[in-house]
Amino acid sequence: QVQLVESGGGLVEAGGSLRLSCAASGRTFSRFIMGWFRQAPGKEREFVAAVSRSGSRTSYADSVKGRFSISRDNAKNTVYLEMNSMKPEDTADYYCAASILVDSRVYTERNEYYYWGQGTQVTVSS
Repeated sequence: QVQLVESGGGLVEAGGSLRLSCAASGRTFSRFIMGWFRQAPGKEREFVAAVSRSGSRTSYADSVKGRFSISRDNAKNTVYLEMNSMKPEDTADYYCAASILVDSRVYTERNEYYYWGQGTQVTVSS
């Protein structure tokens, strides 16, 4: 069992920055592909970013490329999402997720992730 706890959400003005953190319980964190998803009111949950087990490979949604950066610290069992040049359309609940699949891809689909956090709210004002 893995528990994921997000933190770092809040209110920010357009153009500003936030850094989300996701702390994982357990000793197997480095075995998981980790991802961030978000869900805006009335919309489906969508992929934002993912990082490989070692942190050497990443994947991003087109809407956040060049603005967001995902990273992980396996010694601290934590994955981060650095969000810069934020836009009002980035407003959503942000969720951390862990995949138990074992191949080497960096997963981008919701159904490829098994463990989910409770989410942290991010609001970007215009």
